[in-house]
Amino acid sequence: MRYELLVGLRYTRAKRRNHFISFISLTSMMGIALGVAALIVVLSVMNGFQKEVRARILGVVAHVQISGTGNRLDDWQAVAREAAANPQVKAAAPFVNGQGMVMLGANVRGVVVRGVVPDLEQKVAEIGLRMVAGRLDALVPGEFGIVLGAELARAIGASVDDKVTLIAPQGLVTPAGIIPRLKQFTVVGVFEVGMFEYDSTLALIHFADAQKLYSMGDAASGVRLKLNDLFQSREVTRDLMTRLRGDLYIADWTRSHANYFRAVQIEKTMMFIILLLIVAVAAFNIVSTLVMAVTDKQADIAILRTLGASPGGILKIFMVQGALIGVIGTFIGVVGGVALALNIDVVVPFLERLFSVQFLSREVYYITELPSDLQGGDVVAIGLVSLLLSLLATIYPSLRAARVNPAEALRYE
Repeated sequence: MRYELLVGLRYTRAKRRNHFISFISLTSMMGIALGVAALIVVLSVMNGFQKEVRARILGVVAHVQISGTGNRLDDWQAVAREAAANPQVKAAAPFVNGQGMVMLGANVRGVVVRGVVPDLEQKVAEIGLRMVAGRLDALVPGEFGIVLGAELARAIGASVDDKVTLIAPQGLVTPAGIIPRLKQFTVVGVFEVGMFEYDSTLALIHFADAQKLYSMGDAASGVRLKLNDLFQSREVTRDLMTRLRGDLYIADWTRSHANYFRAVQIEKTMMFIILLLIVAVAAFNIVSTLVMAVTDKQADIAILRTLGASPGGILKIFMVQGALIGVIGTFIGVVGGVALALNIDVVVPFLERLFSVQFLSREVYYITELPSDLQGGDVVAIGLVSLLLSLLATIYPSLRAARVNPAEALRYE
């Protein structure tokens, strides 16, 4: 073992005459550990929320959507076959998109109407798994059934088997003016995906019924695609743009919800920077520790210099001492943070029971449990940044130790 490492480790574990230096070292070590653990837990929870909300959005929104101009795609079968040729495309389903108003008694609400083929729709979205009443496959062509979002059904007071009136803006031209097209539908199901935007405005009817209601003939509004890997959506979109012919609009889920996911990414980055300041403050406490250690060990430094130690060797001794504080603090923080992030679903309910509080109230939030998604890349990045800050904090005190003049240090000894 090189003497620099040996002496540095000895200085770290030796009993000092000045116990205040030991206290500062321990404070710095625990500060680094707490900062690293907090960073890991917070980023894991943010990843968990992002993953949960993304899953809920993609339960309604397709990975890739191909639409025709003017909300009309005549040759949708050919488009679906061409799109399915891409190896990433897992399933395709046609849809008719329209707007309207749903009325039950005196209650009226504006809705987004989507015509779907239940068997195909369940392959590209998860609405069939989010039914709280009835079934999605109860939509049968010609029977004019309708599936409502939970908030929409609650707003108009509708339940399964109720008769509601759907008013389409495309009307009939008569001498008295344009008369909106009205059709009575039977509620055959209610879904709840946990996103207010969809639960309060979306209504599903059968694809064939939607074609009749909106005078689409045999056309569709477009085709929705599900991919094997949702993170390949941009590459698939670019491929389809070159593969498909015609005046089409192709959008993937990252574009249709770009503002939300961009905001989440910015928030995650800012939280990383803010919490990193905790680690930085603790790391730079190492400066105070080593400066006091250098002052306390000036006589020892002088003796080492007279025995032949070089200024570079003295510098390494104190860098080892400071780096060890950072390594131990980072290790404790990583272990504690990973353990807490993996058991957040146990720790949070325990704290809620202990203090009789509920962090995410069911009356306010759709996500009532703290989700956690621990990612190895985040843990590695946090650990490396913490070690780097700790190492940087040792440079000035170590340089100061290397410049100690042996004669000056031993003058009063």
